[in-house]
Amino acid sequence: MTRTTPDDAPAGVPGYESWGRVPVAPPAAVRRLGWSHEAAGDLAAAVADGRPVLAYGRGRSYGDACLNGGGTILDTRGLGRLLAFDADDGVLRAEAGVTLADVLAVTVPRGWFLPVTPGTQFVTLGGAVANDVHGKNHHAAGTIGRFVTALGLVRSTGEALELRPGDPLFGATVAGLGLTGLVTWVELRLLRVAGPHVVQTTTRFRSLDDFFALSERANARSPYVVSWLDALRPEGRGLLMEGDHAPDDAPPPPGAPAAPRLAVPFDAPGWALSPLSVRLFNEAYFRKQRRVQTTARVPYAPFFYPLDAVGAWNRGYGRRGFFQYQFVVPFADSRDAVRAILGRLAGAGAGSFLAVLKTFGSLPSPGMLSFPREGVTLALDVPNRGDATVRLLRACDEIVRDAGGAVYPAKDAVMTPASFRAFFPAWEAFAAHLDPAFSSTFWRRVTGE
Repeated sequence: MTRTTPDDAPAGVPGYESWGRVPVAPPAAVRRLGWSHEAAGDLAAAVADGRPVLAYGRGRSYGDACLNGGGTILDTRGLGRLLAFDADDGVLRAEAGVTLADVLAVTVPRGWFLPVTPGTQFVTLGGAVANDVHGKNHHAAGTIGRFVTALGLVRSTGEALELRPGDPLFGATVAGLGLTGLVTWVELRLLRVAGPHVVQTTTRFRSLDDFFALSERANARSPYVVSWLDALRPEGRGLLMEGDHAPDDAPPPPGAPAAPRLAVPFDAPGWALSPLSVRLFNEAYFRKQRRVQTTARVPYAPFFYPLDAVGAWNRGYGRRGFFQYQFVVPFADSRDAVRAILGRLAGAGAGSFLAVLKTFGSLPSPGMLSFPREGVTLALDVPNRGDATVRLLRACDEIVRDAGGAVYPAKDAVMTPASFRAFFPAWEAFAAHLDPAFSSTFWRRVTGE
């Protein structure tokens, strides 16, 4: 049985956990990397210990894709240097431990933005590539892997490779969950912007049918579209937000991104996540906007990264942690699948404060195991209540499988090997590119290896 709470945590090196804080799977050893040119030697020393190895950035994966219980973690935070930036062409090369926040601090004042960004800027470039992250603009731009022009990969054989699109190992490394070797640097093509603001329009909707109609129109006119959904209402009410970079805007002064203004100072008690508290929060959040539609000019951070304003917000789910569950289903079955999963979660009292609904476009990713595919995707947080929550999410997996969809490995902690094979039929072809010294708690769970 997968361990799901810190109370029975195995011995190991503390401090290396996932953002959801479940499962608990500390490594047996940690090797902190410092220089990319020394990475091959560091990797060789780690491999010599005989334990499986895995790179670890900032631990922002929600499940066990970033964990290596009983193995060796390669801590990449020391690989935090910007190596080159062409401010005319917008091509940046940086070490794998550089965060998206670090990139933005340098590039936004010079008129460039990330071409694709997830919902937090505190992930590393290496982690972003390993999970082939997507953002609010997938319908218009696809995943980040489409904008990676080159990357450095060190294999346990001692080879230091420079990979480019079209190379089979490049396609395995993008979305490869860190299992093809140690990514040491990433080269990325950025997006030209006029400044640091976004013009955001927010529209209330009261049903999934309204969402689909609104989303189709918004996708046609705006590069960024996402919705907050009241997960306790299976009919699907919520707020749809669309945006674009504001034109003719003055850039901010150079400097590091602002630290979170608030922080959760301790693990929240269990009663804070009761169905009643979630229902009250969702009601207030839905009604905070009095008009059906509003438009405002906002800084990029609250539009792209609203939760980054609250430090350690994951502690709000208590010591037992939480599961984030994200799936995608094809458009043809999306309404029924989304309604069925919302109904199952609401019936189990597993409603979520944070439910995000949007659509994926048809642009293909170069990554063999990339998660996004054309359809509707829903992501939500589910408090960890032990085995009952695992059974609930696996039942949701069955709905996703029947609809021909998939669940996001970067956020998963429960999918079975049968579900993984159904969600990612290319997994055996991908496995041919694995570095034999690399593994993860996720990979061992879903393959039995």
